[in-house]
Parts: sequence; structure tokens; C-alpha cells
Amino acid sequence: MKLETLAVHAGRGIEPATGAVTPSITLATTFERAEDGSFPHGNLYTRSGNPNRAALESAYAALEGGAAALAFGSGMAATATVFQALQSGDHVILPDDLYHGTRFFVRDVMARWGLAADFVDMRDVRNVENALRPTTRLIWVETPTNPQLRIADIAAVVTLAHAAGALVAVDNTWATPVWQRPLALGADVVMHSTTKYFGGHSDVLGGALITRDGEESPFVARLREVQKLGGAVPAPFDCWLLLRSLPTLPLRVRAQTETAGKVARFLASHSAVSVVHYPGLESHDGHAVAARQMTGFGAMLSFELAGGESAAMGAAARVKLFTRATSLGGVESLIEHRASVEGEGTKTPRNLLRMSVGLEHADDLIEDLAQALG
Repeated sequence: MKLETLAVHAGRGIEPATGAVTPSITLATTFERAEDGSFPHGNLYTRSGNPNRAALESAYAALEGGAAALAFGSGMAATATVFQALQSGDHVILPDDLYHGTRFFVRDVMARWGLAADFVDMRDVRNVENALRPTTRLIWVETPTNPQLRIADIAAVVTLAHAAGALVAVDNTWATPVWQRPLALGADVVMHSTTKYFGGHSDVLGGALITRDGEESPFVARLREVQKLGGAVPAPFDCWLLLRSLPTLPLRVRAQTETAGKVARFLASHSAVSVVHYPGLESHDGHAVAARQMTGFGAMLSFELAGGESAAMGAAARVKLFTRATSLGGVESLIEHRASVEGEGTKTPRNLLRMSVGLEHADDLIEDLAQALG
């Protein structure tokens, strides 16, 4: 089935007891055992399994073309699980431009538990090759990256990783399965902060891992073990909200992406803007790779102001239609001075503004940016 059909039907079905088209919410934390001690309905305790979470995980696997999926209470919980499934002494490679939460978790938390890490510019796959060690067990790819929208060649990284006996995990939050399918390119794990485009309405926190291999895989079993024992799972109502949002995912993302392209071209022509980071622009250094592995360029972009940090802060202060806020993927357009959000240790340019394009009309967004930029 096509993605639009999967988004509507995956994980959903008619309720057999009531005939309801919309799934009900199962708020129970525990489930009755049979007389022989078994669990005839497949549920023991909501931390280890819940009907709403099972439906959501089934939908996630279908959308990304995976064999298994795990839902979490946040994107960072999903990310942390991947690294917690490794061993002390293992080595990982990550991009040097990536979501700051991932950077700080690996650098400041997992390092204390013996995980070694290198951060490299993945725009050139030779940098990944040079960083490989005998103990490399995982390459974490983020493409497009947050916040400078750098592009990594997923298939090329996969070839290197698998030859070295390492796995590849891809943060696909910004691209979504609408525009990019990492598992089809050979990746082993896909991560989503489902707070973003999957939820799409800025009202629910969530995360997901989707795997190429099924539950019988030793690594997938370790992921499931961390999920169950760590307990960073979504509540039944959160699962219901996320499943509710999936049917409109392809339509929302396509509309947002079309508008983002128009906004990016406007910004690229503005004298106050020194550079626009958006892979849909032919001037972007990753445009050719993005065009090869993506079917669309997404609704996230960032741009740098020629006047420096003060110009960036001033423009963000003058917007009327955009909301100055962190996060992305919702129906409303957001803008923020990213370096001040990331705090000490950030590698983000001080004159950069990050933008999440929502569902407003492109002309209105452009008009707002025009007056803000002056």
C-alpha cells in the first residue's frame, strides 16, 4: 500500500465489541491472568505492553517499512535506548552538527559509563571511514542535521559500517518517512521524535525506534529490554493522540514542505541574509545527495543574518505571525535563535535562526519575514 493508505489504516481497525471506528483508550495499568497463570490477551502490565501502544508500534513499523517498532515517552528516551543497548567500551560515531540533546547525552552521560564517541563532519564519508575503530559498534546518522541541515549519504555510511561490523541508526525526525526511508537504504534502526511531525499538533510528547530486523534479533531484544526495564514508555492517551495524528501526516508534511521551499527561496534572495540552509536549494552543498535519497526536502530550514547575532535576535523579536518557540513539526510556524537555546558548548553559529514551517499560507509567512528583516 502507498504511504497515505498506510497512514490511515496501519494500527487501526474496527473495535469488535462496539463497532467503533476510532480505537478506544485502555487506561488500565494491569491485566487479568487466566486460571493457569497465562495472559490470554497478551497484556501483563502497561509498562511492558498496552493495547494502545501495540497499535501505535504496529503503525510506526508499517510507515517506515520496518520489522519491529518501539514507542517511547520522548524522542530522547528513544535515542538513549539505542546507546544504552551498547556495551561499555564500545565506540560510536556521530555527526558534528546534530541535535544538541543527543550530543550532550552521549558526551556527558554515556561517557561516564564507558562509551567512546567521535563527532565528525558526515558530509564527507571519508571522515566517517577515518573515525572507524575496531570497537566501533554504531554510527548515528542525522540527515538533514539539526540545525544546519547538512546531508549525509546514508547508503555510503551503511556500506562502511556493515563492512566494519557496526550498525547504523538514523534520526529521521526532520525528513519523516514521507520524504526519506533509511531502512530501505540499508540502515538498521530509525529514530523519530514523534513529538514533531508524527504528532503534528504540539500537544503530545513521544519517541520511536523502528528496526530492520524483527524481535528475534539480539540487538532488537536489547532495545526491548531497555524499553521495558527503563520504563520510559508513553501513556495510553499519548499513544492514542499519536495514532490519531498519523492519517494526516503525509498531507501535512507535503503542504509544509511546499511552503518551506517558497520561504527558502525568498530568504535566499534577501540582502539581509548571508546564507540559507535548505537542501531543496540547488546552491546547498548537499542538494545532489538529498535529491538522490529523499523524495522531498522537508519543512525545516535555517538561515544566517549578515548583521550577526544582534540582527538575528532583532529579526526574531519582530516577527508577528511566527511564534518564537523551540520544537518543530506542528501546524504553526516557529522561529528561534538556536544557539541561545543550545547553551554553553553549542557549535551553532550565533547569527543563525532556525525555522519550522507550518500550515499557514506561504505569502503570509513571507510577508511577516519581509517586515521582520527590514
